[in-house]
Amino acid sequence: MMPAGTARVALITGAGRKGGLGQAIARRLARDGVAVMLHDRGAVEGDIAPAHGVGTQTDLDAMCEDLRAAGADVDAVTGDLLQENAITAIVEKTVARFGRIDILVNNAGIGYLFGPLTEMKASDLDAVLGVNLRAMILATRDAANHMIRQAGGGRIINIASQAGKSGFAFATAYTASKHGVVGFTRAAALELGPYGITVNAICPNHVTTGLGAWQNQFMSSARGQSMDEYLGEMRRRIPLGRLGKPEDMADAVAFLCSDAAGYITAEALNVSGGEEYH
Repeated sequence: MMPAGTARVALITGAGRKGGLGQAIARRLARDGVAVMLHDRGAVEGDIAPAHGVGTQTDLDAMCEDLRAAGADVDAVTGDLLQENAITAIVEKTVARFGRIDILVNNAGIGYLFGPLTEMKASDLDAVLGVNLRAMILATRDAANHMIRQAGGGRIINIASQAGKSGFAFATAYTASKHGVVGFTRAAALELGPYGITVNAICPNHVTTGLGAWQNQFMSSARGQSMDEYLGEMRRRIPLGRLGKPEDMADAVAFLCSDAAGYITAEALNVSGGEEYH
């Protein structure tokens, strides 16, 4: 068990973009007294890591400054999640900085290499599966090993998607990867449960972050709709009548990290205003 008075430590991958899910999750966990290590790729690189898809070192520095001003214990690390050694180093640096790791939020994902299946490039498929699924599995492996050695349990939260349960045209690789996230979550929970480590996923519907705005533009154009038509149709599908907010997802993550969720594992929780309900 954790020593009395010891703050829990969370690593959040893909958390460097202003207004993104990672930032909202970091703020929410910090409010609960969790020390936070923020991760992002750190630099833009072509189509694989465009400006609308990754957080830079400058972005991470600004986010750390903002969170510290609010009283958070926070640091940042960069690394390319397509590289296994970088994933291991990110986890190791978290433990070196804070002395432990109690929460892993696998938030990083490529949600921008969209397009028709008939035009898909193998390199794009490899990148989407590499970041969204392979990196999540490897990060879980490395973090779980530390949690097991600590002997105090832990929480692993995987950011899946509504696309982990339903299909979406023009996002076939993304949809396949997020279905994989849900499957991995269930399997990992069975293995790690005996160590007191819960493994859950959340499945957001669309959230208009900076990346979400790019997705809106792409999907409305691909479907031959104006932006107002596309967003209006989306709202009509949601029983609560509004799009998701980053804070909605952050609250779900915080719940799954809390003592109140101690008996919940292997779940893929829909956070979609009722749009996704299976």
